[in-house]
Amino acid sequence: MILEENYTLNNNVEIPKLGLGTWFIDNVAVVEAIKDAVQLGYRHIDTAQAYQNEEGVGKGIRECGLDREELFITTKLAAEVKSYDEAVASIDGSLKTMGLDYVDLMIIHSPKPWQQYQGENRFFEGNLQAWKALEEAYKAGKIKAIGLSNFEIQDVKNILENGSVKPMVNQILAHITNVPEELIAFCKTNDILVEAYSPIGHGELFKNDEVAQMADKYGVSIPQLGIRFDLQLGLLPLPKTANPAHMKNNADLDFAITDADMEILKGLEKIKDYGEASKFPVYS
Repeated sequence: MILEENYTLNNNVEIPKLGLGTWFIDNVAVVEAIKDAVQLGYRHIDTAQAYQNEEGVGKGIRECGLDREELFITTKLAAEVKSYDEAVASIDGSLKTMGLDYVDLMIIHSPKPWQQYQGENRFFEGNLQAWKALEEAYKAGKIKAIGLSNFEIQDVKNILENGSVKPMVNQILAHITNVPEELIAFCKTNDILVEAYSPIGHGELFKNDEVAQMADKYGVSIPQLGIRFDLQLGLLPLPKTANPAHMKNNADLDFAITDADMEILKGLEKIKDYGEASKFPVYS
């Protein structure tokens, strides 16, 4: 059962192979979402400062009936935080907001502030400042693992070559029709686990006839196919939902996609338009 399986990060911390994403789940709804997910066997919850639901996530953790140590909690340093002092304050702020002594994983949400995501400036120095703060919090035991999100190869290299702690993860957009193979290979070569957000392409895969036909072939839902696809690439999928039925379906992955069908899915035409989500930098 996938909910009982873990990856091992490069610092030997174990991380559950499937996580629950909480983007767009508000502070109130996320409390029940976490309790429902825990009842179904989920142990890995992914949030972010930018989601504005850390307080609710903390409440859900306290009310879910499990000891804190049984859960793996990820949050993200806001993309706009590119100085050491701001990062130190933000890290402590997340812990205080969630009411936790530590988080299991904290990652820089983006190498660039969202408003400047399409710009030329890669904020190498700012990312090193934020990384230094994460390293110190990691060494102090406030964070069990540290990593990156939306970092391209040159951004990851900046951290690898100038930081003192190797990133444990890089969380990126990766799904059927959009597989950044070069970036994934680079991360794997450097023993950095790749986490995959939006494994269902922010819902766009539901509109793809070829994906629907492949899901029918295996007798599974499109989300199940998308999540299984990412797992077979060696990635850690983070499907987002507050619906317990969807949570259950997303974790029911007792099937395998053949190598031939994996190649077909990898080769499908890339999504060009993510609809309403295209206003967000990572989908534009």
